[in-house]
Amino acid sequence: MKRHYTLLLMGLLALGGSSCEDFLNCQPENAVGSEAFMTTENDLKLYTNGFLQTFLPSEEDIAWGGDQYADYCATRTSTTFLKGDTWDSSQQGGWSWDDLRQVNYFLDHLPQMEGKIDEATYRHYEGVGRFWRAYFYYNMVRTFGDVPWYDHTLDTGETEELYKGRDSRETVMAHVLEDLTFASTYCSTDGTEVESSTLVTRWVALAFKSRVCLFEGTYRKYHDELGLQSTANQFLEEAAAAAKELMDNGPYSLVDNPSDVETQYRALFTSEKINTQEVIWAIAYQTDVRMHDITWKIFSGSYGANWSLVRPFVNMYLMRDGSRFTDRPDYATLTYDQEFADRDCRLAQTVIGADYQRTISGTLQPDAPNFAITSTGYMMIKWALDDDVHVGKATANNSIPIFRYAEVLLNYAEAMAELGRCDQSVWNATIKPLRERAGVDGSIPADYDPYVAAYFDNQTQDKWILEVRRERGVELAFEGVRYDDIMRWKQGKLIERTWQGMYVPAKDTPYDLNHDGTFDVAYVDQEPAAEDKVKGVDYVVLDGQNYRLSEGDHGYVEYGMSQNRRWLDKKYLRPVPLSAIQINEALLPQNPGWE
Repeated sequence: MKRHYTLLLMGLLALGGSSCEDFLNCQPENAVGSEAFMTTENDLKLYTNGFLQTFLPSEEDIAWGGDQYADYCATRTSTTFLKGDTWDSSQQGGWSWDDLRQVNYFLDHLPQMEGKIDEATYRHYEGVGRFWRAYFYYNMVRTFGDVPWYDHTLDTGETEELYKGRDSRETVMAHVLEDLTFASTYCSTDGTEVESSTLVTRWVALAFKSRVCLFEGTYRKYHDELGLQSTANQFLEEAAAAAKELMDNGPYSLVDNPSDVETQYRALFTSEKINTQEVIWAIAYQTDVRMHDITWKIFSGSYGANWSLVRPFVNMYLMRDGSRFTDRPDYATLTYDQEFADRDCRLAQTVIGADYQRTISGTLQPDAPNFAITSTGYMMIKWALDDDVHVGKATANNSIPIFRYAEVLLNYAEAMAELGRCDQSVWNATIKPLRERAGVDGSIPADYDPYVAAYFDNQTQDKWILEVRRERGVELAFEGVRYDDIMRWKQGKLIERTWQGMYVPAKDTPYDLNHDGTFDVAYVDQEPAAEDKVKGVDYVVLDGQNYRLSEGDHGYVEYGMSQNRRWLDKKYLRPVPLSAIQINEALLPQNPGWE
């Protein structure tokens, strides 16, 4: 059966990169046709399981992916797309339709199974197919905006369709909404499928629908250049309804043991077993069967990209009593070890805190940030296993959540806030339990936080919206949603801000960051001679290009000035690739700014 599936799904040439004749006749002669293959329920299961291999993001797409280029992450290198203004349509890829053709082929031939399987099973597989079509088009619209809509495989008589221009964003997203509504109505809620958290179910479709509709609703609201503000609330209503349906009728809840506030959040991302109490959809890994190299990359100064949080974002983590860290009169000059005290427990479960320990050479011991790996001091550990046996090897076995119940709560809270309907009942069902799970008092703040408002360039002073944005950043850090959040909120300018790290009281002074009796780092104008070095200290040279202190001889670590990250509003969308336009000029006009 595996051989049959492989033959059936052999790659087809992209719509934009082949001639009509080549495209329409590219199926190999020995491919198994639908009549020979799609005859049993097992065939449908095999075919749709193949979509998981085709469409699912990789573990690294989730753990850092686009988020490494978002506002809150400093990296050793940036992407060419964000450097200066050198990107153009000749460098752009992604205009590929192979995956869509596989989905439409499945949906086109599914009717031959009518009468051979029961109605509920038939509708489930139709829902799975439509889920993946929506998944494909959501990614295309996020990337390019207007794209051609195809709801069936093309045959030799449809040359006009093959070479048509782009359909409007409104048209395509209306179809995406239709597909997701169908999938979230008819996909199965069978116990075995739901309990695995690895297959497409009604709950997965609802979670995805809430994400997609929240994206589209807020994108239309804040991107006034589209002229679609009047339709934003339609998608926000759909986002809220999908999330509420899952909250009211789904089998999920937050993992929340008051005695485990310092560990339970991170355990969702470091355990081999998928925690199906909270995780709706995940990529499963297993020791000696399927493993990955995330831990290796996080703890490697050369293999990874030195992912680190930045201080302005870290400042958003609340105190455990629910008060704002930035309301403390001394918050700006607290040193690394001081700023972790009495903070939201998710901070020290996302980056190395002052009390972090891991197993090194078989012994559990304190471990401070390694400045060959982190540029700001806030070194990521959220996805890492705390044992150096995995460094240099692809042996990490922790499974990777894609959708969590926590995100559904946040999607609901944000949709309601954007609709102007967030209140105590919404707060108590969403933000409050998330904060309390992390050891933070979940009381509603009396007023808006001017620090968070200023962070987002005073786009809004609505306390509900600002608190949801704070909570999304904290709860979903490095889970593959932050870059999209920044794009939909029209906050691209955040990406070009200078990266700031921990506060350094004075240069030329070694600091013990975790109070283990060993100095860890010193910021110097020139690296000292070998005989003058303090054992174990990482000496960071303040060369003015890669590193400097904000006040010259003290202040925040500032990093990455030479990377020339520059935001231009045209970058909210990618250009249509030149290669596609050369074949089909009907794809013009080019996206604004990329002409």
